Amino acid sequence: MVCVDVRVVGWGCWSSRFCCACCRSDGAESPLDEKADLADKGTRVKYGELVILGYNGFLPPGDRGRKRSKYVLYKRQEPNGVKRSKHYVVKTPHNSQAILDSQQHSISYTLSRNQAIIVEYMPDDETDMFQIGRSSESPIDFVVVDTVAGEKTGDSGGKVVQSTISRFACRILADRANPGVARIYAAGFDSSRNIFLGEKATKWQEGRDIDGLTTNGILLMHPQGSFCGGGSEPGVWREVSVCGGIYSLRESRSAQKKGRAVSTSQVEEVTNVLQDGTLIDLCGATLLWRSAEGLEKSPTKDYLENLVDKLNAGRPVCPVGLNTLVIPRKASYTGPDGGADKQQPYVYLNCGHVQGSHDWGHEKNSHTRTCPLCTKVGPVQKLCMGIEPAFYVDAGPPVFFAFNPCGHMATEKTVKYWASVMIPHGTNAFESFCPFCATPLEGFPGYVRLIFQDNVD
Repeated sequence: MVCVDVRVVGWGCWSSRFCCACCRSDGAESPLDEKADLADKGTRVKYGELVILGYNGFLPPGDRGRKRSKYVLYKRQEPNGVKRSKHYVVKTPHNSQAILDSQQHSISYTLSRNQAIIVEYMPDDETDMFQIGRSSESPIDFVVVDTVAGEKTGDSGGKVVQSTISRFACRILADRANPGVARIYAAGFDSSRNIFLGEKATKWQEGRDIDGLTTNGILLMHPQGSFCGGGSEPGVWREVSVCGGIYSLRESRSAQKKGRAVSTSQVEEVTNVLQDGTLIDLCGATLLWRSAEGLEKSPTKDYLENLVDKLNAGRPVCPVGLNTLVIPRKASYTGPDGGADKQQPYVYLNCGHVQGSHDWGHEKNSHTRTCPLCTKVGPVQKLCMGIEPAFYVDAGPPVFFAFNPCGHMATEKTVKYWASVMIPHGTNAFESFCPFCATPLEGFPGYVRLIFQDNVD
């Protein structure tokens, strides 16, 4: 493959531009935070952001309330965290005082039809709790539905017949005194402040302690190295328990036998403490955790839009039609007249040459075309900028790559990182996909370097 670096004229000093333009990432606040005094927003402590993989900055119908592509965790005005207090054995868990008391947080572990262990939780003034799940009930701060692969349009962005995401999937406890520490636990408390692990749920006792796993599990993957900086590599996927323990993966997603306990004494990274770049898989949707500290080093949306503007200012042209191409910030399907947009750039996925819409080299009844510049035969795809800043592991230099086959473009290190990340899929499979649309990558290496005309060298 012939590869040429894409160098845009007039970029200036990258380090100075990055420092002034990429001081923080943007993101919508949670609905709970919208009620706070706007005058205090600038002084509030930010824990981090949860971003759903597969969306390019927003949900198809738009971010609304607690259902959005990104959720920002701020320090609450009043703590709402809980911590374990006591546990005991009961014969009828559904009639126990802890379960019936709507003000009491508790977890019920059903051992048999006539026996269960109730673990009560008490208020913890040192932590803030945030809950994630499919339910739209009030205890859920961030409502997440199954992600559908591909470009999302319309009101639904794709329909899922039966969701595999738990209604109360997981909870995060952030340390109010140390905002850089946020721990994740499987399962969330429902409207009655209870968590039920039924008789068939995976659970176990070790001494006086009891723990368990949710049906489809909550999986974690901590990156190896600093996520933002371009030197990170994917880590190993593991499962987190209801009490925050870390275990190797089960043989299949919902297998009854738990995985092997992972020791934290020898491997420092293997804990339930979220790191910048940690991936959280809910079995139907995957979330990316970006810490407040990591976001300070990451590009902003304005910065990425500035990259697009500067690239377009170079006036890349189609070598066939000789018309100027314009890189869109979001997917476009038709031009103003209802036909193909002549300014929409397309990439030949087997060679990386970027051209406009034309019929040269197109054979009837075929999805492939012959590139007029290098004569390689292969598929073509519309180009669109990946504009969600949380997915970027660097800010440049301006050498752009695109994912195959979706055509979302981003910086070289960002594309190469996500192409190397294997995301859980189904009961026990893994696949790499574009973080901007969740389309599974094809071929090897799953991306291509972009070659523009009039913006080379």
